[in-house]
Amino acid sequence: MAMGGMPRRGHGRRRAPMAEINVTPLVDVMLVLLIIFMVTAPLLVAGVPVNLPDSRAKPLEQQQKPIQISLDQSGKAYIDEVEVPMAALPDRLAAIPHGEAAPQIYLRADRGLDYGRVMTVMGELSRAGLTKVSLVTNGGQDTP
Repeated sequence: MAMGGMPRRGHGRRRAPMAEINVTPLVDVMLVLLIIFMVTAPLLVAGVPVNLPDSRAKPLEQQQKPIQISLDQSGKAYIDEVEVPMAALPDRLAAIPHGEAAPQIYLRADRGLDYGRVMTVMGELSRAGLTKVSLVTNGGQDTP
């Protein structure tokens, strides 16, 4: 006790430990991470697994969503991740609008695929009037 009979401040009484945890900052961080993963997860999925060739070309800029035509390692054709038999490919391509309203076509083909198979699909695209065709590669590679 100090002079005058008053206890000194901070001495003699121990503070009880705080039994509450403030979880608000933890919830805020988790919600931000959840939103980031929800936005980026669809961008990471490329659809049909294709081993693309390498290229040093720069990516194209797009105004509308392109149609992806993929040829996997076994030669199966896909239009926007939906498998299409090669016999039905000309009819499916003819159903896509062509001319001025024709969408951009991205052709993705496995690097081990026969060149003739890729040219067959490109010939069918041309026959259907779809001339805005881009070949998709692994960009940014420094290959000789």
